[in-house]
Amino acid sequence: MKYSFSWYKKKDPWIFLLPTLLGLFVFRLGPIIGSFLLSFTDWDIIKKPNFIGLENYIELFNNPSFIEVLSNTLLFAFMYVIGVTVIGLFLAVLLNRNFKGISFFRSAFYTPVVTSAVAVGIIWSWILSPNYGVLNLMLLKLGINPPYWLGDTSIALFTVASVQVWKMAGYYMIVFLAGLQGIPRSLLEAAHIDGASPRRSFFTITLPLLSPTTFFVVSIAIIDSFKNFELIYAMTKGGPQNATNTLVYDVFLNAFVYYRMGYASTVAYILLALVAGFSLLNFTLKKHWVNYQY
Repeated sequence: MKYSFSWYKKKDPWIFLLPTLLGLFVFRLGPIIGSFLLSFTDWDIIKKPNFIGLENYIELFNNPSFIEVLSNTLLFAFMYVIGVTVIGLFLAVLLNRNFKGISFFRSAFYTPVVTSAVAVGIIWSWILSPNYGVLNLMLLKLGINPPYWLGDTSIALFTVASVQVWKMAGYYMIVFLAGLQGIPRSLLEAAHIDGASPRRSFFTITLPLLSPTTFFVVSIAIIDSFKNFELIYAMTKGGPQNATNTLVYDVFLNAFVYYRMGYASTVAYILLALVAGFSLLNFTLKKHWVNYQY
């Protein structure tokens, strides 16, 4: 039986692609190109943009505050990537078995992922409050003098990063869980018969075979680590004394608080360069530690 495709015209696929292409150009590529052009201006929203060449970039790297923000961003990213990778893998190994109530535990660990970041930030701010926070009250009961989790400049960034890790670890747990369930059981059973301990099987069989999943997790975590605006806004607003201010929050401050659109666009492009640079580095190093063959 022959089917007639006389109704088909070459323009038909483009009709279906048109909404997606319009969204891509208007909401993605357009702002990227526009912000690049704005980074060479001193636009304050009210007046017309004034071309100033590389002055924003020169000011950026001569500004001690920006160096501190850049340092905060890199430290936050380091803590986040290590945290979600290690805790996500630990939870996945813990829950990669069958026992009664396993679905409940998997859902419970995933619940923070789908919870609003602002709600998470507000609740954790209450928990960590120095006066009536639950955590500090528990520490006082144990005879431990609690710190000012969000008010001490030496630990505020670590505290916010820890909350972000707590919120997102469930997502990476699911990814690792899928990777673990793709490893042939026969290999682990053969190792067990040969007398290998569970610890040795994990480090010599499971972890190497899980390297493609780990690579994916690290790649996503690197990108995700720079998207920390909501939690910082809800918990510290960049304080105390700029201790938790990161690049993405600095873009917000300069654009919508100080109305320095040109400078904010410059910061945004530094952020873009960082994400691209670390992602490229991860892909370059992939051949040294990722194993795609059993």
